[in-house]
Amino acid sequence: MYRKQQRLLRERLQTILRESYGITLPNPAIEQPPNSALGEFALPVAFDLARTLKRAPRQIAGELGKALPPVAGFESFEVAGAGYINCKLDRTAAVIGSARGAGEDPDPFAVSGLHCLVEHTSINPNKAAHVGHLRNAILGDAFVRLLRAAGARVDVQNYIDNTGVQVADIVVGLMRLEGYDLAGVRRLLGQLQDGNRRVDYYCWDLYARVSQWYEAEAEEIERRRQVRLETLHAIEEGGNETAGIAELISTAVLRRHLETMLRLGIEYDLLPRESEILRLKFWDVAFAQMKQKGVLYLEAEGRNQGCWVMARAGSGESGATPRADGPDEDAKVIVRSNGTVTYVGKDIAYHLWKFGLLGRDFEYAPFFAYPERSCWISAEHGIAGHPHFGAAQAIYNVIDSRQTDPQANVIEALRGLGYADAAKHYTHFSYEMVALTPRCALELGYQLAAEDAGRPYVEVSGRKGFGVKADDLLDRLIEAAQQEVDARHPQRAGEERATIARQIAVGALRYFMLKFTRGSVIAFDFREALSFEGETGPYVQYAVVRARNIFRKGGISAAEALEELPAAGIGPHLRGEEGSEIWDLWVSASQLSLTLEQCIATAEPAYLAKHAFRLAQLFNNFYHRHHILHEEDADRRRLLLATAAVVERELVRALAWLGIEAPEAM
Repeated sequence: MYRKQQRLLRERLQTILRESYGITLPNPAIEQPPNSALGEFALPVAFDLARTLKRAPRQIAGELGKALPPVAGFESFEVAGAGYINCKLDRTAAVIGSARGAGEDPDPFAVSGLHCLVEHTSINPNKAAHVGHLRNAILGDAFVRLLRAAGARVDVQNYIDNTGVQVADIVVGLMRLEGYDLAGVRRLLGQLQDGNRRVDYYCWDLYARVSQWYEAEAEEIERRRQVRLETLHAIEEGGNETAGIAELISTAVLRRHLETMLRLGIEYDLLPRESEILRLKFWDVAFAQMKQKGVLYLEAEGRNQGCWVMARAGSGESGATPRADGPDEDAKVIVRSNGTVTYVGKDIAYHLWKFGLLGRDFEYAPFFAYPERSCWISAEHGIAGHPHFGAAQAIYNVIDSRQTDPQANVIEALRGLGYADAAKHYTHFSYEMVALTPRCALELGYQLAAEDAGRPYVEVSGRKGFGVKADDLLDRLIEAAQQEVDARHPQRAGEERATIARQIAVGALRYFMLKFTRGSVIAFDFREALSFEGETGPYVQYAVVRARNIFRKGGISAAEALEELPAAGIGPHLRGEEGSEIWDLWVSASQLSLTLEQCIATAEPAYLAKHAFRLAQLFNNFYHRHHILHEEDADRRRLLLATAAVVERELVRALAWLGIEAPEAM
């Protein structure tokens, strides 16, 4: 309802400005007054027009206020202060429209019908996923849900770097520390499976040991680093035993990652792998394009002599010729002097494929079965009849903020290649790291130095083996939730209690990761995440459970409560202090679509998490203030029931977009 009325108001205002003043404003500001007594919308446009028209804002506002009516759904337009126009809705009409579902805005969102590609998770397949990876995956999955809710067609990709240095480190550990050959690694995987041991956990410990091995003995450091480099080159070359070991272990770890993410309701459409990007020579095609279109030049002097370079994003430089005043020492190296391609170079090629601009494609094979569909993977030998991937119109890459410079250079390369529209629709969906509170680290059994214990958070480190594995974290949350559910609902069946505990735990984790804006560092804490009080997932879930309890006790469904709300008789109950409190709930509930639009425009799911929390707060205050089922006035009772129903409806929708289920009991 709110977004629809905002659109109608803006359209009417634009018409008046054009017809009466000859002024075109493509997006005039519409604000929300500090309280509903002043109205639901406020127009500050008179202040913007004052200089142009050379008249007082209040005088202009007076003219506009008289010209605005009639606008469907609005009751009045009043001039306030030095020149604001407060716009008040017809409360009864708005409530009835929202209750009947007629308040939904048919106006499509900006992304409706757009083919979007969201890449998220992208964990190196060399060890178990940890708490930091969860922020990436949960952010990406929530944004996918938001885009789909707004009518976009979305492909979800999880890029797998199965030939990188982290996989090489695990292969070094298997071959040098453990003494395995290819057959030995096959036996190891079988033994781990037979013993119900997790391969990603095994690799977690091995990765930490390898990291220590590289640095353990000063006289051996250089030789061991050379072992790492040779292993990396063998994996990239392929067709040898070292590459075979990398393929086996990375694929086994990848399956575990998908199983971990599925516990959180996270699924993928495609797993593009670095090995196929190398085999299909994506870079060779991109390199030819970049040289042909003047994006790269071969540096003849300076520290980058012999390298193919491009002007760094934001440098103000352009063109593919060396500068007349000497070498650009800050230029971005794309191909090193030894012929190896940098990460940014390979990423440029990959994103040309994403936009359908490379002229080359993967082969595909089914890899992982979800309940309702398959996840596909790039393959050396694919199968016919696979879905079509790539050729997206908009791309969102969920990658941490440390990759800001590489991401900016990929965009700059697209722009230099002449793909301005692709560059415009390329979004680096950046975020900050996840750490642990000292309390959380101690609860996990880590020993902290006095200095770390006094800090607001403790950073995790996969190389040092310090951190919390994603599955362990989820297990701990489920265990804690299970204890609470068992104590509160001993009469429910064990399977039902287990389902509720899982829903609470997953909701707690997902909400905790989403409530912070992407630019905030998160310090994860078990107790804070699982609390039923404060800004948490369980708090929002509990508001839904409370609403459902009302309907269960009252012998009426939420749908019936909305259908049976009469147009006549509720108006007086939407006035005064108590009536305005009820009205504020309806307004807040009606702002979900507007919040969805805001989340997509800013690529910030935190706005939805905060909206859900505020709505839950308003409802909990309403719940404690009104004895709904004991209300004697029939019209007021119907209004109170419908209020609970509309909040339940909108909270369930908001939670679903956040990837959180609403339990039947808590």
